[in-house]
Amino acid sequence: MASFLRGKQAGVQRDFSAGLDPQLFTIDDVARYGINSQVSALAYDPVQSLLAVGTKDTKFGSGQIYVFGQKRVAVTLKLPRKASVKTLQFCADKLVSVDTKNDLSVFSLDVTRILGSYAPPGLITALTTDPTLDYALVGLQNGEIIAYDLDRLALTPLKIPNLWRDRNPRARLLPIVSLAFHPRDIGKLLIGYSEGAVIFSFKHNKATDFFQYELPPGAPGGDSEANPASQLRYPRLTQAIWHPTGTFILTSHEDSSFVVWDLKGGRVIQARTLQASNVNRPGGSSQVARSSRGTLAIKEPLFRIAWCSKANPDDTGILIAGGLSTTEPTKGLTFLDLGPTPVYATSSWQFLADHFERPKRQHVLPTPPNAEVIDFCLIPRQSPHFGGSSDPIAVIALLASGEVVTLSFPSGHPITPTNQLHVSLTYVHPFVNRIDVAYVDRTRWLGMVENRSQGPPILKGGAEATHSLMRFANRNVLQTAHADGTIRIWDAGHGDEIENGAVLQVDVARAVGRYENIDVTMMSMAGATGELAVGLRSGEVAIFRWGKNRDFGRDVPHKEARGFGMEAIIDRAEPGIKEGLLPFTLLDQQQGPVTAVKTSHVGFVCAGFEGGSLTVIDLRGPAVIYDASVSDFSSQNSKGGSFRRGSSQSQAKAEWATSIEFAVMSLDGDNYSSILLFVGTNLGRLVTFKVLPEANGGYAVKLAGTCSLDDKIISISPINAETGEPVEATPEVVAGLRTGSRVNGVLLVVTQTGTRMFKPAAAKGAHKSWDEFLCYSAAVVRFEAHTYALLGLFGDGCAKAFSIPGLKEIMSTSLSHTLDVRRFSETIITPTGFIFGWTGPSEIAVLNVCGTGQDLTRSLDKLFNPEAIIPPRATISNLQWISGTQYVSPADMDTLIGGPDRPPSKRMIEQMRADEDAQRKASRQATSSSSGSAPSRQEEGYWAYMQRQVQERTENLGLAGDNMDKLEDNSKGWSDDVNKYVSSTKKKAVMGLIGSKLGF
Repeated sequence: MASFLRGKQAGVQRDFSAGLDPQLFTIDDVARYGINSQVSALAYDPVQSLLAVGTKDTKFGSGQIYVFGQKRVAVTLKLPRKASVKTLQFCADKLVSVDTKNDLSVFSLDVTRILGSYAPPGLITALTTDPTLDYALVGLQNGEIIAYDLDRLALTPLKIPNLWRDRNPRARLLPIVSLAFHPRDIGKLLIGYSEGAVIFSFKHNKATDFFQYELPPGAPGGDSEANPASQLRYPRLTQAIWHPTGTFILTSHEDSSFVVWDLKGGRVIQARTLQASNVNRPGGSSQVARSSRGTLAIKEPLFRIAWCSKANPDDTGILIAGGLSTTEPTKGLTFLDLGPTPVYATSSWQFLADHFERPKRQHVLPTPPNAEVIDFCLIPRQSPHFGGSSDPIAVIALLASGEVVTLSFPSGHPITPTNQLHVSLTYVHPFVNRIDVAYVDRTRWLGMVENRSQGPPILKGGAEATHSLMRFANRNVLQTAHADGTIRIWDAGHGDEIENGAVLQVDVARAVGRYENIDVTMMSMAGATGELAVGLRSGEVAIFRWGKNRDFGRDVPHKEARGFGMEAIIDRAEPGIKEGLLPFTLLDQQQGPVTAVKTSHVGFVCAGFEGGSLTVIDLRGPAVIYDASVSDFSSQNSKGGSFRRGSSQSQAKAEWATSIEFAVMSLDGDNYSSILLFVGTNLGRLVTFKVLPEANGGYAVKLAGTCSLDDKIISISPINAETGEPVEATPEVVAGLRTGSRVNGVLLVVTQTGTRMFKPAAAKGAHKSWDEFLCYSAAVVRFEAHTYALLGLFGDGCAKAFSIPGLKEIMSTSLSHTLDVRRFSETIITPTGFIFGWTGPSEIAVLNVCGTGQDLTRSLDKLFNPEAIIPPRATISNLQWISGTQYVSPADMDTLIGGPDRPPSKRMIEQMRADEDAQRKASRQATSSSSGSAPSRQEEGYWAYMQRQVQERTENLGLAGDNMDKLEDNSKGWSDDVNKYVSSTKKKAVMGLIGSKLGF
């Protein structure tokens, strides 16, 4: 009965929720976008062109691994136990991880699932793999090294004991901190212990060289706070790496110094920091980091070092994360460009020392202010060898906050992740502050393809799975506002095939003319026109419109042009964008942060400010056509009534707009329809305006009435009183006003404590108060056919649906296990029943309330490309081979590590099968060709050609062998004849001499 009365009170004669059953409201977990927790590890595979991202185990989500490829290719891999990812490494068709629960996990890129995991008896402190080997060498806290067979998923017989005990038998705890294969000779392993480095030879099965960094008394070292005259010091080692050619090694230490070593004799070539050199010598050139007055300058530790090279491995440079002073104004990665490496055999000792002391250039690859780089991942062009640092084109830096930054290498210019990295990774590149969803016409969205100058793609691997295509559905276009003032716009889809997967980018900082204090508070995009309005905390409203950049390729200075309360900002478009969403106009009211903004489908924008100001903009000018304060709209001086209980206490409170909506409908008492503007405030006031055309072709905004509700207004939904569908101000509906078209509509207004349905602007209607929990987000949702319901998210973590117009609860389901209830006020509900809500600081979930109870499905995207061949590993030089260096091949390493009884790996068996299939195919082709007429050389297949070549080569070798046998026989006969002739000649000469003596 109460439901029937509410319909009558609201002036609605039809039940728009007829037939809706609680069973129809079943939540589907459609998708996840973003990163579930703080990023902890990165890895890149240049062969497959894939990027792996590991996360920590926090209260927002457990640690897991994301593998991203081109476009929307993404696969999530779960760890065997709840833990944080520490290390990630690609190895051929596998991904190896080490987590904080000490599990070594092996994942298959081909089947995108875990193959196995192993927990060694000691704590894993280091890991190294090589794409040409099927093994992972694992360094343990006790200093031992074990080898894990990635193919057989078992330990191998190889076990390397703690080699440093041969150097220092009294050492107790000597964990391994780093492992690295020789870049040219895989038979050598560089082992970094906490006290020093060791080179282990597999072919000799022993340690061949030891390196220990020693600071004599008087040497400053890298720690400017230490007393250099105290005693002999041995800074602990943190990392050990090879020169790209294996000529030298480099060790980094806990005092922020790094040392370059000569392999012959283990001598120090150069010990230095980023600020000083020769720090291992007493009285060396130590430079104390500069500090401002009253500020103590402390050096950052060396988090990570990579010895990079160009295409020529002798042309090198050192990339360093850390080591800078905490008072340095510019933060980031430091790159020491060393240039071509001197020829070791012909260079003097001093020349080598000068090479590392005075690099060609030293500069910082800048990162955002106050951001500390704790790790990085290089992006090589092609080769996975040389420790992943061969000819890199970019570097992805991991910040202490969990954000990532992509920089060009070695210049250090920032690279936007737009259309370079997966959209989920952009949520931490940098963090997303706010999201909004626009319901955009499909045809309109397909035409919004941005034309922007961009470098070569970073991720090119993988293949997207095929999904069903919803051809006639509008698109859920998501807008994400980032901490750097960038807004990215892309199709989040309905769990279907995404036809236009490109990402649009808007630079708000450039549009407003500054790069500081850029905090986006509100966004609104018109689905019919693609126009975007952005409100900032500093009070500006920037409007963007699709168009072509007239200044493409030129960075022109801004010319200030103001008119009608607006500033033209067309010339602030990015030089690299040819066509896209470009800056159009700017409003700066100086009324405090923007609290609400709405872009209509017919060329109007309304913005509300915390100072109470309300501004309406006509984009046809553009011009400000209305500007007033919401506090001026007192209900006592208007046609409206009051639904508030005890509203006198709120008159002294500050009031601002919280919800804005445009519609086309008839007001109570009018016999015509018009464009209406509804504005709801934080104090529950609802203000109604008419937007009327004028004789000069413009539009005017006039107050139609106000009414007061009981609390903060969070949602305004104008609906048709006869059909229940939304009555938005669309171009088609506005065009019908010229012919006298009338729309009988009502308003469904939701506050935190209740909802009201009434005929605007002043008539009382139906009312329903919520129970004990507040409502934080609400919208009218369309279900099957022409049935509608009010869907709201409440403080108890539940989503509840109510009938229209009866406002009777239909269903209630908990979302607290999926969404973050504390961020329900930032959750977006679309007209089709999709919920975009936050699950953590940098991840959102896409839910469908009109589903079938389906959980989040496993990604079907393909990652591994079997046709991508791993390039051969570099080998020793000819000079090394001539000098007697014995080369150990990866095949030899299979025997040395796996043992002589290890069967062939699965990868080798698959290769053998492929070769056998090719041989059978070639033999069938040869048989078919011999049974018929011989084909011409032009029609001959590849394998038939290869078989013919082998056969002809064999026959030629046979003929050559026969000829050589005949030649040998002929040579032997000729030699016998020569010997007989020489003997006969000697005999005749002797007999003639004797005869002459005897007188014959």
